Amino acid sequence: MGICIGLISGTSLDAVDAAACEFADDATWRRLIATRAHPYPGALRAELLALQRHPDTPITLRDLARLDAAIGDCFAEAAATLMRDLGLNGAEVVAIGSHGQTVFHDPLSLHTTTQLGDPNRIAARTGVRTVADLRRADMAHGGHGAPLMPAFHHALFADERTQVVANIGGIANITVLPGAGSGHVFGFDTGPGNALLDDWAQHHLGSPYDRDGAWAASGTLDPALLQRGLADPYFGWPAPKSTGRDYFNLDWLNARDADLAARATADVQRTLLELTVESLASAIETHAPSAAGLLVCGGGARNRFLMERLTARLPRLQVSDTGAHGLDPDWVEAAGFAWLAQRTVLGLSGNLPAVTGAARPVVLGGIYPA
Repeated sequence: MGICIGLISGTSLDAVDAAACEFADDATWRRLIATRAHPYPGALRAELLALQRHPDTPITLRDLARLDAAIGDCFAEAAATLMRDLGLNGAEVVAIGSHGQTVFHDPLSLHTTTQLGDPNRIAARTGVRTVADLRRADMAHGGHGAPLMPAFHHALFADERTQVVANIGGIANITVLPGAGSGHVFGFDTGPGNALLDDWAQHHLGSPYDRDGAWAASGTLDPALLQRGLADPYFGWPAPKSTGRDYFNLDWLNARDADLAARATADVQRTLLELTVESLASAIETHAPSAAGLLVCGGGARNRFLMERLTARLPRLQVSDTGAHGLDPDWVEAAGFAWLAQRTVLGLSGNLPAVTGAARPVVLGGIYPA
């Protein structure tokens, strides 16, 4: 099958992640070849964060088109630079799978989602056919269009034991991988991952994130604030379910506590970290009580204190990051969109109805020729 490149910028908007991956002729995974993190220009990132947090903010068609083009250019440059680093031309890459940048996601009332980043620009700049708009086919068949990574998690990490893969980006989601012959793969968004932690750090430290969770570790847990957070109805909704930064943001946090401004900021950060840990752990205990291991990927895998708290909260599970199982936790999602691209090119389905709630498996996305 050859080389495919996956492109993703998630809810944390850290950068456009590009991963070049090799697949066998039968489309099975072989290896991660090379990666690149391509940062957004600061002003563009700030504008996108504002849209994520306040999706009902009016925006003109001109501005929407401008953002679509600007994001497409950033994605194209990420892929083109990675190709130059590897000495690859367009004919040597089978496909690029571009997730785009989510700016709106409503699977419940409008049953649609919006990812910006013009794939025509990516195809034109790289000379590689580009697979994009990877969520809406699932939604057209009644699904949430998310999460999409469980199928990839199953392809890479499934073994004889029941395991859980936790992707902790801005939003956290889990994939339950049942042991051989013991059921279907399923998963869902458990709630906030890094989104609230990053927003609180940006607001009070002027930093985009809390390195290693050191600031959270310096604070004291506020049990009452934690319980008010966990009382949100989202945590009790049945799967399939998905969410985003438009739901879990600082406005959501302020609504949990009228006296938030009077609290020590490090104590709030400590409590927000525990909210991520507890919502993840509770979901795992409820939906995968027989799991033997937890594999963590995404930015949360680099948060030392968060990993310590997950390990302590789930003492029965062997907790590690996906690096111990062959794929660096920073690059699982980008690699997953390379995997989805090659499946689309081959006419193979990419969704799991048991995860998204779709009526049937479908081929995801559209193909934009070079």
